[in-house]
Amino acid sequence: MPRIALGIEYDGSDFSGWQVQKDSRSVQAVVEKALSAVANHAVRTICAGRTDAGVHACAQVVHFDTEADRRARSWVLGCNSELPDDVSIRWAREVSPEFNARFGASSRRYRYLLLNRPTRSALCDRRAWVVYQDISSEKMRLAAQHLVGEHDFSSLRAAGCQAASPVRTVHSLEVRQLRHWISIDVHANAFLHHMVRNIAGVLVRIGRGDEPPDWAARVLESRDRTKAGITAPAQGLYLYFVEYPAAFGLPDICQVSHEFDLMPGGQGEIGV
Repeated sequence: MPRIALGIEYDGSDFSGWQVQKDSRSVQAVVEKALSAVANHAVRTICAGRTDAGVHACAQVVHFDTEADRRARSWVLGCNSELPDDVSIRWAREVSPEFNARFGASSRRYRYLLLNRPTRSALCDRRAWVVYQDISSEKMRLAAQHLVGEHDFSSLRAAGCQAASPVRTVHSLEVRQLRHWISIDVHANAFLHHMVRNIAGVLVRIGRGDEPPDWAARVLESRDRTKAGITAPAQGLYLYFVEYPAAFGLPDICQVSHEFDLMPGGQGEIGV
């Protein structure tokens, strides 16, 4: 039975999250409904990362097994014709039976977007965290380096996080600014529940001048969630890229650019 991998992007604003939930709209439910229509049989998917309510994705990856014989183009076009406007299939590939979207990933990247200006946004309110106070991206950048490497991230995960171990390896944590936009890009082997949103909350507190840059290190060392402050809102978070071994032959369509492209999947200041 063929195994198919898909790359999916979605605006999470009107979803309860990725995972199917009773009596609420989920990304998984609408994707599986579309796939089932194209395959002409019930389809169940496994995803790379289960995003929360309001969180977006540029490069969610899923796999599913199917009895249907379809070309990659047919999966993409057929599913997109069945999907709502806030979800889109970007690519499809037949993969080996050993491929697993969740357990086969070697690393993941998340991007958190901030819009730093004194007035609310009519266009970006559901796509970024609008912070009205002045923020120093340089202070955030200095603080971010304290969080790079292998650490116990107990102080930066949700109280209800069910991961067996709080230890994760952050390969890089970059803070960049273009005019009013600030992005926080986190590349790690894996993530804890709310880890990126809590990192963003810590960095914004430092950027506003409420704490010095080395406060990030003290928060980390405390291993106490109550020491870290607020969890940044969901609307600024994007699952940006999932990395797999090259042998699986997946496209790198959302590979993070070396150029400054604050908008996920695009470039420049406008378009979020």
